[in-house]
Amino acid sequence: MNNLQRYINNANISRFRLIFQILAFLLLIYGGYLSIHIGTSIPTFACPYNQECPGTCYLISAQHQLHNTWSDLFGFRGKAFLTGFITFVLLFLVINKAWCGYVCPLGTIQDWITKLRNFLGVKFSRYDELSFKRLKIIKFVLLILLVLIPLGMSNSLLGLPLFSHDLSAPFCQICPGRVITPLFIGDTSQLLVDFTNPTTMIMSTLGILVLALFFIGSFFKKRFFCFFCPMSALHFLFSSIAFLRLNKKGENCTRCGNCYRVCDVGIKAIAEDLEHTYMVKDDCMLCLKCVEACPENDCLKASFLTIPVFSSTEEGFFKRNLHLDHEMQNPSNQSNNEDITKNDDSKTK
Repeated sequence: MNNLQRYINNANISRFRLIFQILAFLLLIYGGYLSIHIGTSIPTFACPYNQECPGTCYLISAQHQLHNTWSDLFGFRGKAFLTGFITFVLLFLVINKAWCGYVCPLGTIQDWITKLRNFLGVKFSRYDELSFKRLKIIKFVLLILLVLIPLGMSNSLLGLPLFSHDLSAPFCQICPGRVITPLFIGDTSQLLVDFTNPTTMIMSTLGILVLALFFIGSFFKKRFFCFFCPMSALHFLFSSIAFLRLNKKGENCTRCGNCYRVCDVGIKAIAEDLEHTYMVKDDCMLCLKCVEACPENDCLKASFLTIPVFSSTEEGFFKRNLHLDHEMQNPSNQSNNEDITKNDDSKTK
């Protein structure tokens, strides 16, 4: 067992992740061709606008189920909503936010855009700390609206008139997945503005604008869309009780900053926080790049039901060193390293 754990700890987790992402992408885009069906409460973007998708993202199911009167929600249809919600939570608990880092097709597409940018030699940028904190709020605002708008189509909220039924599944109307995933099966029907009425025209236009922002933003910032993703916000509500966990042993940390520099979403707490043990933040996607970039034995550790899965080791770090060099040496990371050092100095004083 020790030899197996050592082999895993020395492995290139990013290469494994790349292979897993490709397989998950093929399943969620083309699985319908094989008559595969994996349910309607999937904790990641599985878009039914792609007719060959083998399942359904939980967000679209939840929006349709919430589009009911209070009496229906507390009756039979409420049981259907509760069943779907429990199924979503149970599926999510298995691998936590690794649904984002390993399974989500939109996340995979963003990672491919990052590889294209690296190939072209274009430098990426990071948000400053203030912007980072402000942007974190947006995903939770979208999650709240995703719940309130469907409810407001069948029920008066705070005395307001009912919302237009053309807002059905409002997030899906602006989600880039609605347009992008059908393109992979040659379906361009969603790449249009719907002029049926003012509501559909506004929402479909917003959808095209969000699609453009998705591609432009993802080219210059890693995992750009993930900062605004309501699915990520919903994940975070249950992350602390998930089976797959990322923990940190603060006394082993030397604050070298490697983990922060390789983090695609720029979570500085992974390097600076020496007090808390659980390290999965709301923007974390459990890609485990931080673990493979850490040179300290058992400083960062991924575990499943307390069983170690992948741990940082000095031996593993040096075996993977060449793989990590291009991100460690990125000029845009120099200021980040200085920030961590300054914060460390200030705390020491």
